[in-house]
Amino acid sequence: MINNILDKKGFIIDMDGVLYHGNKLLPGVKEFIAWLNAEKKSYVFLTNSSERTPKELKEKLLRMGVEVDESHFYTSALATAMFLANQKPNGSAYIIGEAGLINALYNVGYSMNNINPDYVIMGEARSYSYESIERATNMVLKGAKLVGTNPDLTGPTENGIVPATKALIAPIELA
Repeated sequence: MINNILDKKGFIIDMDGVLYHGNKLLPGVKEFIAWLNAEKKSYVFLTNSSERTPKELKEKLLRMGVEVDESHFYTSALATAMFLANQKPNGSAYIIGEAGLINALYNVGYSMNNINPDYVIMGEARSYSYESIERATNMVLKGAKLVGTNPDLTGPTENGIVPATKALIAPIELA
């Protein structure tokens, strides 16, 4: 028997393409979040994107007219940082990514290193360049471990599909 969704105590909800496309809130999202809060349901919003911090995600939703505390967000950057902190506490990383990833790694004690890091970390990156790929490739060849924040090839935006982490990390893997 299928349980009624209204009886569920907690929800894990994807963000990109479910709550919004880029900066466009999808229909029914405001009402759904209002219902979660009114019914005192436990919930967390998950995103494969490592681009933003939970605070930035809170502010993004607020700009779209929805107020959600930052404690309700969990990102691939946070998961990656937790993974690395367990693999090698207080390690170092060369990061190709945005503020969400950089902050998550700093918060678990990682330092940035563009000479001989323990890890090369790839997330969504607007600063992606041939120079960063070349540098990352050479670091991996010298022993740094390569880690991507998620395996997505593409991601949805209000303007269509954009390359995601797997597409961005592929040149380093192939080299």
